[in-house]
Amino acid sequence: MSTDGTDRPGAARGTVGIKQVAAHAGVSPGTVSNVLNRPERVAEATRVRVEDAIRELGFVRNGSASTLRAGHSSTIGLMVLDLANPFFTDVARGVEDTASERGYAVILSSSGESDERELRNLRVFAEQRVRGVLLTPVGDDGAAAGGLRERNVPVVLLDHPTPRANQCSVAVDDVAGGELATAELLAAGARAIAFVTGPTVLRQCADRRKGALRALRAAGLGREALREIPVGAMNARAGQEAARRMLEAGAPLPDAVFCANDLLALGVLRVLLQAGIRVPADIALIGYDDIEFSAAAAVPLSSVRQPTYQLGRIATELLLEECDDPVGHAHQQVMFQPELVVRESSRSEGGDGIVRLAL
Repeated sequence: MSTDGTDRPGAARGTVGIKQVAAHAGVSPGTVSNVLNRPERVAEATRVRVEDAIRELGFVRNGSASTLRAGHSSTIGLMVLDLANPFFTDVARGVEDTASERGYAVILSSSGESDERELRNLRVFAEQRVRGVLLTPVGDDGAAAGGLRERNVPVVLLDHPTPRANQCSVAVDDVAGGELATAELLAAGARAIAFVTGPTVLRQCADRRKGALRALRAAGLGREALREIPVGAMNARAGQEAARRMLEAGAPLPDAVFCANDLLALGVLRVLLQAGIRVPADIALIGYDDIEFSAAAAVPLSSVRQPTYQLGRIATELLLEECDDPVGHAHQQVMFQPELVVRESSRSEGGDGIVRLAL
């Protein structure tokens, strides 16, 4: 099929082109093209006849050709850090729902927390001529997306604030979230806290650590009260590894563990319970993200809740606004505040509910 949708030598056998649709409907190929691209120019009776022919023959328009003519497609790219993390699943649902309402499809990709893979996937987005990109970057500010911006492809940072006034971002205040989590453990009586955290290059981990240290200072405790246990990934297996390292180090064990996300916390919880350590009586535990599995854990997990669906929805709205009006669009840096959901893992009695940090 050629770029105008007509048949071409070498096309797949059985492919229906514009010429066949035109012959079936008794109109010219140009009329079929108008029905596909400018239906308002075609008389209603003719348009209906062509549409009937399209359905009967199973014609599928050549989307690649339309993309070449327009210079962009009706798709947007979404790249997150880890598709296996339910947090990003909920974010992606907000993105897809909003994009679908506006007639866009979403190409979903994961960087796997790798700079190299992030850059490679962004090149693929460019090759696909996506209309815009939503990016949760591995590095500080998504510098890898600079090539897209140079091509006038809008990029909105998702779950990551931006230092640029000429770019949109939607994020959650993770410093406040880290402070909330640590303050909860301190309120439960902890004075020595282990912080299980992912790769230091991730802004989320760095900010949650800043918040933890802020809470310790407010309680009159020094940096030594926070024992950091870094791991190479943000999943349950890495959480189990961190818990085993903590137990193998021997006494004194911490009073509490703050994990940089819920998957890490669920892994820690598994190992602690297998070792006969009571949660929270012996060691209190808190996670981050409040994924669906947290409330259903063997010991319901306290966690810092983020508005995942809204993150995806607002970011997509900002991206599509910029796509529609790149000159008049007013860039926004949206920052949500997190909430603490207190369950059994951090307090053995009382205190259940939702806590917001007073700013």
